Amino acid sequence: MKGVYILLILIEGHAAVNIGSLGEIFFDEGFYVYVGSAQNSLEKRVARHLRRDKRKFWHIDYLLENERTKIVEVFYKEADKKEECRIANKIGEANKPIKGFGSSDCRCESHLFKLNTYDLLTKILRENSFSRLMVHS
Repeated sequence: MKGVYILLILIEGHAAVNIGSLGEIFFDEGFYVYVGSAQNSLEKRVARHLRRDKRKFWHIDYLLENERTKIVEVFYKEADKKEECRIANKIGEANKPIKGFGSSDCRCESHLFKLNTYDLLTKILRENSFSRLMVHS
């Protein structure tokens, strides 16, 4: 299945993380939302994100490698790649973007956001027909 996915990530404590080409970024404690897409196998892409031990290729790989980070929920929907940017921009309207994160191949400000309110995320997920994926951690 090809589609768009959203990772709800918890960062416990403050973390300074070297994010590859973006350099070191300081993350405050709290919840973050990452929007990505997989145009071949959504299941394999999400499974890859859930593994800590992997070759770092994308910005998100650097963040998820940090011991202070944890994926707490995953949401997905079948969609093409353009939906990824539409959803990222929608989430970015009310949440703090981490500038340049995950958006080197598009015009978006970011694909990672510090979450202000879970209620707004829930509304976006519902209005855009996302499903929850069970995550075993």
